[in-house]
Amino acid sequence: MEMADQRAENNVVSGQPQNSIADFAPPKEPKTKKFTIACAVLASMTSILLGYASLFIKENFNINDVQVKVLRGTLNIYSLIGSALAGKTSDWIGRQYTIVLAGTIFFIGALLMGFAPNYAFLMFGRFIAGVGVRYALMIAPIYTVEISPASFRGFLTSFPEPR
Repeated sequence: MEMADQRAENNVVSGQPQNSIADFAPPKEPKTKKFTIACAVLASMTSILLGYASLFIKENFNINDVQVKVLRGTLNIYSLIGSALAGKTSDWIGRQYTIVLAGTIFFIGALLMGFAPNYAFLMFGRFIAGVGVRYALMIAPIYTVEISPASFRGFLTSFPEPR
């Protein structure tokens, strides 16, 4: 016993801190917060915004198949504008506000498409919606990664991907 006491005394005297077994244990993972998961799930749902309305457009506007295909296909062209602006916008106003902006742009586009009296106005609404959709699809995964705990990050960022 005297030898152990001398070693402990020597460590105290030498100024070296004594380590316990708890000091060498791996760090505990942070607890998953329900709010974080809810935000990540909502942000990942931005990909749901694509293409469901086109099922009923052909009947309501009495347009042909080519016009429906042009309407559906131009979303990708229109969304180039949103993808070009999304990165700079998110750096300027932040990821959260960019997602809000994307939702607002998409909502305006959806309103324009919903109240469209003719095909040309419908295409204009599709243009606005396309910009908003790409804004959301560019920023939502980045925002999800930033707010997600490490233990759920992979699952939450791949949540909207097709299985």
